[in-house]
Amino acid sequence: MSGSSIKGPKQRVALIGLGMAVTPHARALRDLSDRVEVIHAYSPTPARREAFGREFDFPLTGQLDTILEDRSVDAVLILTPPNTHLDLVNRCAAAGKHILLEKPVEITTARAEALVAATRAAGVRLGIVLQNRYRPACLALKWALDEGRLGRLVGVSAATNNWRPQSYYDQPGRGTRARDGGGVLLTQAIHTLDLMISFAGAPQEVTGFATTSPVHRMETEDIAVAAIRYANGAIGTVSATTCAFPGLPERIELIGEAGVAVLDGTVLKVAFHSGEVLEAGDAAANGGGTGADPMAFPHAYHQALISDFLDAIRDGRDPWISGEEALKVHRFIDALLASNGRSTAMP
Repeated sequence: MSGSSIKGPKQRVALIGLGMAVTPHARALRDLSDRVEVIHAYSPTPARREAFGREFDFPLTGQLDTILEDRSVDAVLILTPPNTHLDLVNRCAAAGKHILLEKPVEITTARAEALVAATRAAGVRLGIVLQNRYRPACLALKWALDEGRLGRLVGVSAATNNWRPQSYYDQPGRGTRARDGGGVLLTQAIHTLDLMISFAGAPQEVTGFATTSPVHRMETEDIAVAAIRYANGAIGTVSATTCAFPGLPERIELIGEAGVAVLDGTVLKVAFHSGEVLEAGDAAANGGGTGADPMAFPHAYHQALISDFLDAIRDGRDPWISGEEALKVHRFIDALLASNGRSTAMP
C-alpha cells in the first residue's frame, strides 16, 4: 500500500489537466523527484499553463498529442473534469500509457465501467485518486480491522459535513450532471464513503433520501441521508452535505463486538472492551478541504498514493485503489440515489 525506495531508472510521467486538482499532485511529484520525472504538463488553456508554470518548473504543452506520441511517457495523471475521463482514458490506454485518474471515475457508473474495461483490454494499470485511504489514522484503522481487533461489526456509520458557498457552484458546470455527474455524494462524500467501504465492505441494502436544499442554487443534491444494512446484520447510517458551515471533519464510526472505532477526520481513537485504547493520526491536519477552500489539505496523502501507483507499474500489479475498487463506491452512490426512500438492494 505504500511506496518503496528501490532504486532504478526514473519513471516518466505527464500531467493532463492543470486546473484546481493539479496542485497537490504537482507538489507530490516534486517531492518524489528522486524516482519520477514530469516531462509534460498539458492544458489547452494558455492562462492555466501560465499560472501553473509560475509555481512548477515542469515542461508545458498545449497539445495532448505531444504526450500521446511520446513513447518515453510511462504514465499519465488525468486531472480533468469527470465528463472528460472516458475519452481521455481511451486515448491514453490506446497509446500504452498507465493512468492515475482523479475521482470520480466518470459521470455515470456505466461510463466508469466502460473506462475500467478499456484499461484492462489495453493492458495498462489504472489507479484512482482516493487519497484519504493513506491518512495514518485510516491506515491504522484498516490494520486493526484486518487483524480482527474489533470483532464482528454490528454498526457502521459515516458522515460528511462539508461547506461550500454558492460561489463554488456558480462556476460553470460545477454540481451538474453533465460535467460532474452528481452533487455532494459523487464529488465530496465519495472520499468518506470509499473509506467506509474499504473498512467494512459494501452494504447489502440502502434506503436513502437526497435533495437540493434552499442553501444552494444547483442542479444536483447538496444533502443526502441513508440507512444501510450489511449481510451480517450490521446496520448504520450515512449522511452527506455541503450545507454545514463552516465545514467539519468527516466522521466514521464502527461498532464491533470487541470495541468501538471513531475516525474523526485525521484522528482515530479505538476503545476496546479489554480496556486497551488505540490512537493514531494528527489533529492538526483535521478539517482540510471541508470548508470554503476545497483544496486546503496537505499533499502527503497524494504523495503516498502516487508512490503506490509508481510501484504498481514497476511491479506489474494493480494499484491499491484500482478501477474495480473505485467502482464499489460508485455503485453504492447509485443505489442510494435510486432508493428515494425505498429499500434498494446493492448490485
